[in-house]
Amino acid sequence: MADTKEIKSPTGQIGHDGLDDAGPVPAAGGGLESGRAPGAFSVLPEEAGQRLDLFLTRKAPELSRARIQKAIDEGCVRVNDRLVPASRKLKAGEEVRIALPELKPCGVLPEAIDLPILYEDASLLVIDKPAGLVVHPAPGHSAGTLVNALLHHCQDLSGIGGVLRPGIVHRLDMETSGLLVAAKSDAAHHGLAGQFKGHEVKKTYLALVYGDPKDDSGRIEAAVGRHPTDRKKMSTQSRHGRAAVSLWRVRERYGAATLLEVDIETGRTHQIRVHLTEIGHPVIGDKVYGGTGRIKTIADPFVRSRVKGMERQALHAWRLSFRHPLTGEALTFTAPLPKDMADLCEFLRNQA
Repeated sequence: MADTKEIKSPTGQIGHDGLDDAGPVPAAGGGLESGRAPGAFSVLPEEAGQRLDLFLTRKAPELSRARIQKAIDEGCVRVNDRLVPASRKLKAGEEVRIALPELKPCGVLPEAIDLPILYEDASLLVIDKPAGLVVHPAPGHSAGTLVNALLHHCQDLSGIGGVLRPGIVHRLDMETSGLLVAAKSDAAHHGLAGQFKGHEVKKTYLALVYGDPKDDSGRIEAAVGRHPTDRKKMSTQSRHGRAAVSLWRVRERYGAATLLEVDIETGRTHQIRVHLTEIGHPVIGDKVYGGTGRIKTIADPFVRSRVKGMERQALHAWRLSFRHPLTGEALTFTAPLPKDMADLCEFLRNQA
């Protein structure tokens, strides 16, 4: 990726990265945000014939098309002071006014939780998520999540769909550590979501797995979906699996275990964990896919005991690359292995 700004996470740093050139980026299209003054646009001769929704998408790019459609359906958009459908073809000289309603609260309470923030500007922030932190509230995890922390940290969060909530555009499993990007505006959310949907975001993980692969690299192409009998698990044997591709390469061999770099071309639930299990090298510490008997294949009792002490899946989102959704600048972030994985790798290195 040409002209990429690369930002590395210092171990244990909490807060902003302190870069002089990482200042706030103003929203495009005149700053038409929820709860602010209404926007008014005159239809130019060359814009005549455009659909109302497409016209507003171009005039207010900080709003997603779905958000604009919702505003039209709720009567928040008028053409010459009249309500019209989204498909209405505009005429030169007409005036289009949009006044978005105040955002509805999401019902999640802000919590003062320290966030390891690697980068932040007016549009987005990149977090080095610690293992054990749930991304958003779910049954059994109604508090103490990344969303609770973001609501406390940010005062101007993305209002996607008319609900005040952080713009979570992708997720990490609770016990997976590493990089995650969140949007702070509709424009950023729209742009980032489009990049994820188009497989433009580059994600590389570090996985500590059982065994010693015979090859130095490989490609796993196997659809992933719900397990046919256990609905809490994912599987490559699903009858309705979705295409999934993972590319792995050896970073360091320890004999009993191997540290892999894994690039994912798709982002299916539990994809890496399922794929690595499929090729016979499950992630160490993975209680769901790791196989309870695999630890017994490690002959050295000292090494076996130390590996067994890994209390979560040894999987870390190490590198994340994407284009800034407003400026188009190519950004790459890296986060070093957290202490639990780094310590285990050091132990295995010394024992190899």
